[in-house]
Amino acid sequence: MRPESFEFFKTLIEAPSPSGYEQPAAAVLRDYLTPIADMVATDVMGSVHALLKGTADGPSVMLAGHIDEIGFMVTYITEEGYCAFAPIGGHDPQILPGARVDVHTKDGVLRGVLGRLPIHLLEDEDRKKVVKMDRMFVDLGMSGEDVKKRVRIGDPITYGVGLETFGDGMAVSRAFDDKMGAWICAEALRLVKEAGGAAGDLVAAGTVQEEIGLRGGTTSAYSQDPVVGIAVEVTHATDYLDVDKRKFGEVKCGEGPVLSRGANINPKVLELLIEAAEAEGIPYQIEGAPRGTGTDANAIQLSRGGKAAALVSVALRYMHTPTEVLALEDVENTAKLLAAFVRRLEPGTDFTP
Repeated sequence: MRPESFEFFKTLIEAPSPSGYEQPAAAVLRDYLTPIADMVATDVMGSVHALLKGTADGPSVMLAGHIDEIGFMVTYITEEGYCAFAPIGGHDPQILPGARVDVHTKDGVLRGVLGRLPIHLLEDEDRKKVVKMDRMFVDLGMSGEDVKKRVRIGDPITYGVGLETFGDGMAVSRAFDDKMGAWICAEALRLVKEAGGAAGDLVAAGTVQEEIGLRGGTTSAYSQDPVVGIAVEVTHATDYLDVDKRKFGEVKCGEGPVLSRGANINPKVLELLIEAAEAEGIPYQIEGAPRGTGTDANAIQLSRGGKAAALVSVALRYMHTPTEVLALEDVENTAKLLAAFVRRLEPGTDFTP
């Protein structure tokens, strides 16, 4: 990955952006795309849209990656200064006790830890149970008076970790889901621009509030009104212990972009994606999707009178944890594939099945 792109990748991933609080990530996305795109705008929802104008009358395309991440919200502060919290998006309560977190206040970031009773102080029966989220709290290491001066109800909380590389071309971080996808959309637009553009308009969209109901994807698909809409997401890698491939299929980190196939996917778009991958020598994987995918591809496909939708994903281990893992080569190859796909679209392409 070129140094400028990796710096953008790291900065975007680490920008705090729980659903409804995506402004820091949106700012990073705008700063990167403004010198590249013909126009960059942010809508009232907070989604970012970067437009690269087409060179002819080709089909318009929107590439969408959501810039929100899972997190938490402060809901109550005790007299002693401990903060009760509620989840933003889906979490596994088993991994939360003892996690380091960042509380994002109007005056800056406060480091905290998620506390609960230690095992030594639990009754025997309670030791066998997963602690409920409402029995945990954020300990900021400050007096109740100081906490109440600095923290407000509704302040967002993220896991207190950032991006690191490790192993053979692997990376670990919170929030690859799905700021990685927004990075891919932005890089695909850059690659298309550097290659001379595409026949149709291209929009790279950083959508908001996906984790709480595909909200930004719904409004962006409506407002941008593309002919083709592709959601760029993460999908579950199944290349580690205890994953049943008979139930979840075979998806591997490092084996290339994952192309979904099923009811949510326009078959013509899928065919053209495969053609582009094979023409460019980009490895790819196929994942079955027998129903709605639960991604922005759902919202895109059903917008207005219907769109030619697709879902292109990157294999991810340990989704919705502070230690999501992926192969950086997959991220780069997905951007290259989407750029090649967009550039191959010709005026008059018919996406009717």
